[in-house]
Amino acid sequence: MFRISWKDMLQRYGIVLGFVIVVLTLSLLSPSFLTTRNLLNLTRQTSVHGIMAVGMTFVILTGGIDLSVGSLLALCGVVCASLEHAEWPLPAVLAGTLLLGAAAGWLNGLVITKGQVTPFVVTLGTMSVARGLAHIYTDGQPISSFGAPFRWIGSGEIQHVPVPVVLFLATVACAAFVLQHTVLGRYTYAIGSNEVATRLTGVAVDAYKATAYVVCGLTAAVGAVVLTSRLNAAESVAGTGYELDVIASVVIGGTSLSGGRGSVWGTLIGALLIGAINNGMNLLMIPSYYQLVVKGAIIVAAVLVDRLRAREAC
Repeated sequence: MFRISWKDMLQRYGIVLGFVIVVLTLSLLSPSFLTTRNLLNLTRQTSVHGIMAVGMTFVILTGGIDLSVGSLLALCGVVCASLEHAEWPLPAVLAGTLLLGAAAGWLNGLVITKGQVTPFVVTLGTMSVARGLAHIYTDGQPISSFGAPFRWIGSGEIQHVPVPVVLFLATVACAAFVLQHTVLGRYTYAIGSNEVATRLTGVAVDAYKATAYVVCGLTAAVGAVVLTSRLNAAESVAGTGYELDVIASVVIGGTSLSGGRGSVWGTLIGALLIGAINNGMNLLMIPSYYQLVVKGAIIVAAVLVDRLRAREAC
């Protein structure tokens, strides 16, 4: 008879168990946590980080990292807002914003692959460039007040489900299909598992690796549209520190920082877990600097668990 050990169960479903424990704990500490109003607010807030985390999953699966997503969100957000103010048709506004995000991701991928520069260094640089361009573009001033069709993206509902949540779940489902049933997904895992061996089999490693960064740029642009619409405003300081929550969602969700192992379903749970922790600490009125300590400790613990798991697999 086939049996699964407790150790295997924890490895497979530990993140789900952790999420349940966090939700139960926060519901006991704060009566407001499990209210419908708060849960809707939590899911709306989580959707932006979650959408961006889906794209980050592709990058980390290849063994890379993208630190520029928060700054790219700000740049895409202010460009999106200016196009909306210029009274472009909504499809053109969305297309222009997504094109900007994809182009920025392609630039990251190009420098990393063709320039053979470490992803950490490249995206650390483009993080500063994108933030600076956002400040220059707006001269530090917010852009606000948009039309109702655009605002619906961030604040509307479909069958009582917030539109941002629908977009988040749709992004997860599309990404899961790509990773599990397409050539891009297969090679994304292969590159992260053993890039040299994958290259020797004749795979265009540089093209597929760059595509992962394009996907990450696209999801940052989608997050920018959702956030700008929800807040009815765009600022050059938007997205500051978002890369922490985005990377945390992916790593906590079980995707290995060394690449080749993980899934967007884990990222979904990881994003919800981070969102619940953020929301719970706000309800408990925990100061923001303590929140940074907690999230940082969670990331370190998740990476440590990943390393221990990798050692056991060897």
